[in-house]
Amino acid sequence: MRYGLTPFLATFHEVELQSALLLTLLIAFVVVPINTVFGLLAAWAIARNQFWGRAFVISLLDLPFSISPVVAGLMIVLLYGRNGWLGGWLGAIDVKVIFALPGILLATAFVTLPFVAREVIPVLEEVGPEQEEAARTLGANDWQIFWRVTLPNIRWGLLYGVVLTNARTMGEFGAVSVVSGNIAGKTQTLSLFVEDSYKQYATTAAFGASILLALLGLVTLFAKTLLEGKIHEE
Repeated sequence: MRYGLTPFLATFHEVELQSALLLTLLIAFVVVPINTVFGLLAAWAIARNQFWGRAFVISLLDLPFSISPVVAGLMIVLLYGRNGWLGGWLGAIDVKVIFALPGILLATAFVTLPFVAREVIPVLEEVGPEQEEAARTLGANDWQIFWRVTLPNIRWGLLYGVVLTNARTMGEFGAVSVVSGNIAGKTQTLSLFVEDSYKQYATTAAFGASILLALLGLVTLFAKTLLEGKIHEE
């Protein structure tokens, strides 16, 4: 920063930085809702049902926590890459997954898969099914039970899981670096932009992108702290 604030602010006009920011926001816009819906369904199925293989399903849900994101990215490459199990079929229909947006979405969705479910399952188990059964006895349908009984009881746990999912989505590096190819202006997220700029000694650009990620992190941290307080109050 010895050259003053002007060069620092000028970095935000760089096309590569703007593209990385937009791609990061797009990934969050797609992945967070998908994993929120999946997490709710998984949490409901696990917390409200006793079935054979339940422990295995829970362990499978925790799989992204137990393996490296780089390994997850490599797994996606082995599945969808040009020489992968599904690569030939995808190439025949002209669908590109690796080094393209679909691969980044798959990698990010995998590593953020458990957060919503893992936050909602304990809340559902603590609340119990009694209120839902009472609503069903009074004639409410499944949709009404979810919106008027279940959702108010799990809202803070659900939002907490969404916040964690969003934070991991925006900051994910390992899996995305494997499947994206780190192509500037095309498949480069903010975290990849920081690393690439630093390696090229463009420290001002790297610092600017880091500031953006830090601001996103502070917003997430504030939301996380606020939700933790709400959860403890209840």
